Amino acid sequence: MAFSIITPTFKQPEWLRLCAASVADQSGVEFEHIIQDGGDGRGLQWLESMPKARLFVEPDRGMYDALSKGISRSSGDIIGHLNSDEQYLPGTLKIVHEYFTSHPDVEVLFGDAILISADGTPFSYRRIVTPLRAHTASCHLGTLTCSAFFRRSVVERGLCYKSDWRDVGDSALVLNWLDAGLKMATIRRPLAVFAFTGANRGRGKVAKEERMLFRRRAGQQRLVQPALLAAHHRIRKLLAGAYLRRNLSVEIFTLGSPQRRQKIVAHEVGFCWPAEELA
Repeated sequence: MAFSIITPTFKQPEWLRLCAASVADQSGVEFEHIIQDGGDGRGLQWLESMPKARLFVEPDRGMYDALSKGISRSSGDIIGHLNSDEQYLPGTLKIVHEYFTSHPDVEVLFGDAILISADGTPFSYRRIVTPLRAHTASCHLGTLTCSAFFRRSVVERGLCYKSDWRDVGDSALVLNWLDAGLKMATIRRPLAVFAFTGANRGRGKVAKEERMLFRRRAGQQRLVQPALLAAHHRIRKLLAGAYLRRNLSVEIFTLGSPQRRQKIVAHEVGFCWPAEELA
């Protein structure tokens, strides 16, 4: 069982270096790392030292178009999507491999993730619960792509990213998976870190417009109020232990140490997004 990790990127060589390093040092599994650069490829010469990485420099219509291009080039049995400002934790691919091997009926697997600041300090632990259609369509996506993996059979059924979305393509994908009745599961272990680098497309005008369009297309049931769906989602997360404070120790690459993982310890880590309420 081999992995294909797809990374879309655009003029983020310093963050991509950390991302690629976190894939390159995964052990005990076979993998390829396909990097789709929508820019000019400058500053990426160091990728030549990573034999499992394959760089493709070509224009695209956005992140989801780049992902579609990368997935079409991939050959692995299990596919992961890792953005350039994200990293896998040590042993992630082996953990995922073992889970899929022992659960042949599961088609999509979600793991927990840790949010970190630009300097690598953990500030939020995100416990993931399996998504439900009503909540995904009406409120927001409760999973993170950096800690999600799916079988190639999902792609072969046409259930992949659509390039017509610019910002909410991950929500649209999960909704398609739910509508198709895919068998999904969660593993209560942190698999990846998501760095907040100062850029947040999710708060932009295009993202807000797309979310409104997405909800209309999703056929949201007006009989169910979004506030009730959000409350139900939070109860599910509460029961899953999402709102506990945690003492964390993570080994990640940092801008100051791009070639060797550094152990970073944080105490009493919460669960929220920056400057946002419980979600």
